[in-house]
Amino acid sequence: HSYHRFMRENLFNHINVKPQNIHIPKGDVPRDDVEEECEKYELAIKKAGGIDLQILGIGKTGHIGFNEPGSGADSRTRRISLDTVTRRDAAGDFFGEDNVPTEAITMGVATIMEAREIALVATGEHKAAIIKRAVEGEPDPDVAATYLQQHPNAVFYVDFASAAELTRIRTPWVIGEVKWNREREIDAVIWLGETTGKSVLKLDENDYREHHLSSLLARHGKAGPLNGEVFNALIAKIRGRSKLPTGKKVVVFSPHPDDDVISMGGMLNKLHQNKNDILVAYQTSGNIAVFDHEVRRYADFLRRFGNDFDINDSTAGALIEEVEDFLESKKVGEIDAFPVQVMKRAIREAEAVSGIETFGMRREQARFLNLPFYQTGKVRKDPIGPEDVRIVLDLLEEQRPELVFVAGDLSDPHGTHRMCLEAVQQALARYSGPQPEMWYYRGAWQEWEIAEADVLVPLSEDELRAKKMAIFKHQSQKDRAPFPGQDDREFWQRVEERNRNTAKRVDQLGLPEYFAMEAYVVRRGGAPIESEMVATSSLAERESTRSRSGSPAGAAR
Repeated sequence: HSYHRFMRENLFNHINVKPQNIHIPKGDVPRDDVEEECEKYELAIKKAGGIDLQILGIGKTGHIGFNEPGSGADSRTRRISLDTVTRRDAAGDFFGEDNVPTEAITMGVATIMEAREIALVATGEHKAAIIKRAVEGEPDPDVAATYLQQHPNAVFYVDFASAAELTRIRTPWVIGEVKWNREREIDAVIWLGETTGKSVLKLDENDYREHHLSSLLARHGKAGPLNGEVFNALIAKIRGRSKLPTGKKVVVFSPHPDDDVISMGGMLNKLHQNKNDILVAYQTSGNIAVFDHEVRRYADFLRRFGNDFDINDSTAGALIEEVEDFLESKKVGEIDAFPVQVMKRAIREAEAVSGIETFGMRREQARFLNLPFYQTGKVRKDPIGPEDVRIVLDLLEEQRPELVFVAGDLSDPHGTHRMCLEAVQQALARYSGPQPEMWYYRGAWQEWEIAEADVLVPLSEDELRAKKMAIFKHQSQKDRAPFPGQDDREFWQRVEERNRNTAKRVDQLGLPEYFAMEAYVVRRGGAPIESEMVATSSLAERESTRSRSGSPAGAAR
C-alpha cells in the first residue's frame, strides 16, 4: 500500500483528478487472487482504449514500473520479486531495508510498450550510469528500460546531471565535432590519458588522431604545447596546506552531523592548522538515522549512571521509562515520540562535537541549526520554507564569512543535501554582505571528477588516518548506516577508496604522487554547480592571446 500512499502524497492530493479515474493495481488482495486481479487490470486498460501517454521513472537497475532484471519483452501485469538494489533504494520510505516488501505488482513491459506515447523522466547524478545504459546499450532483459529504444514514440526527459554519462555529453568528440573551450579541452586530454594509459606529457599526435581528437590537435598544431598547457592547468589545481586559506572567516555548512568530517575532514584539519576562524553549522539533526537500539543503550547508561551516583531525579527517571516503553511497543514506520527524537538528536550532536575535536577544534565551533524542514519525524521532509532560510541568513549575517563550504554531493538517498544547499543559496541571495567564495565538497555519496574540480587537496597517510578517526567518532553511523543508499560500505571505507583513487588517477596522469586527495569545486556566491559548462576561451586561444599581449588572458569560470 506504500505506493498508493506515495502517489497520494506527491501527486493525487495536489491535482484535480477524480478518484474514480485513478487505477493502481491492488496490493491487498489475497495471494491466490493476485493473478486474476492482474488479468482484470490488463482487461480494464483494453476496455479504456489503451494508454495514450505513459509516464515512467527509472530505477538504478534500469527497471520501468517494477520490471526488474530478467523481465521479458512480452511480460504483462504480474507479481514480481523485488531486486536487492530496488529494495535498498526504497529503504528510506520504509524506515530501513528490512521493512521493504520483497514483492510487488507491476505493469508488464508489453503493457507499457503498447502505450501510444512514452515519456521517461530522470533527474540527478545517481541516475547517470543507468540512463547511459538505457539509451546507448543494446536492448537487454536485464535492463528493462532498454526496450524503450524499440518504441516508435518514446522520449527520455533528463536533466544535465542524469545525462552526464551519455556519450554526447561525456565524450562528445567521439561522435562528432564539438565547440572546444578550456574545460572541455582539459577533460578531453584527461580522458585520452586514462584511455591510453599514458601520462599527459607523453601523449603524442597519433594518440589524438586515433581517439577522435584530431580537431583538438588541429587547434594547437602539435601535441606538445597542448599537453604542457593541460599539465600546468592540472598542477595548478593542487594545493597543499601552504596554498590553502589562512586567517580567514570560514563557515562550513554540513547537512547532517557527519558530512563535514566525511567529505572534507582533511580540509577542515588543514584550515584549523592555518589559524582560520571556523564555524561548522550542522543544518539538520540527522536524528532519523539513529537506530532505536542506540537510544536503548543511552537510556540504559543514564539509568545506570543515576543509580551508581545515587541521582534520584524523578523527572529524568520518568523520561527514561517513557523512552523505553515507547521503543518496546514501537511499530514499523511509527514517528518517534518527542523524547526519543530529542535523544537521537543529542546523540548525533555529541558525535559531531567529538568529530571536530579530533582535529583540535573546540566544541564552541559547532553550531546546530536544526532547520525546521527536517523536523517532521518522518523520512519525508517538508519543502524549504522561509524559516529555514531565515536561520541560515541570520548565521551568515552574524559570521560575515569570507569562505563558505557546502555539500556538492547531491545524491544522498532522501535529497537532504540538495535541500540544505537550496536553503544556503536562498539565504545568500538576501545576504547583505559581500558574496563569499563557495567551496563545494563531495565524498559521502560521490566525488568530483579531476577535470571539473578546481582544487585538489593532498592528504598524507597520517592526515587520512586523522580524517577516518573523526568519522569513527560518529558511532551511531558506524557498522551499518540506517540509510546506506546503493553503497553498503561504511562511510570511512567510501572516503578512503574515493580519496585514494583520486590521488592514484592524478599520479597516473603524470602529476606528483600523493597518498590521498580531496576534490573541491569553487564558485563565487551562490553560482550553481549543476549548469552546463560556461563557454570560456580555449587553451589554444589563451596561448594565442598570450603570444600577442605577453600576459595570460581568457575568461574566468
